[in-house]
Amino acid sequence: MPRHILLVGLPGAGKSTVGKLVAEAMNTFVIDIDALLVREMGMPVVQIFGMVGEPRFREVERDAVKAAQSRDPCIIVPGGGWAAQSGQLQEAKQTSLVIYLKCQAATALKRREKGDAHPLLAGGDPGQKMRALLEQREPFYLLADHQVNTEGLSPEAVAAEVMNVARQFGGWFVRQAP
Repeated sequence: MPRHILLVGLPGAGKSTVGKLVAEAMNTFVIDIDALLVREMGMPVVQIFGMVGEPRFREVERDAVKAAQSRDPCIIVPGGGWAAQSGQLQEAKQTSLVIYLKCQAATALKRREKGDAHPLLAGGDPGQKMRALLEQREPFYLLADHQVNTEGLSPEAVAAEVMNVARQFGGWFVRQAP
């Protein structure tokens, strides 16, 4: 039975970029949960956090991931904190191949500098905050079915490795490209 591929990792690990590349190569689509929530709520994630708070954001995020898992097989890219909620990875593994895109906190922070502001990195030392996120979240990320170390790899190389992992897991492959 074809299943989803669900990418987890720190903000800046490359989940959104790699998800798009994998979806294109596998002739499927990607559901980027943060992008979906931004479209639905009409504001950036940092504003959503400010307006509804992190607990409510995580609740909406959980619901969005569950809805994505009920769709045709695709690539699902939740925010970095989704996986750090108790039970989420175990539940996701029932319908998805969960792959942890692993990178060092410093690498994730450098990659984040090119993107939108992140609510959990605002104020204070962003490097320290990213290290704290990694320390807090990595025990959850390590529950993934597989890890892909993204250090020193291009997004294309990471996407290729994700597809290799999907092939190794057999039925966990989304769809064959034409």
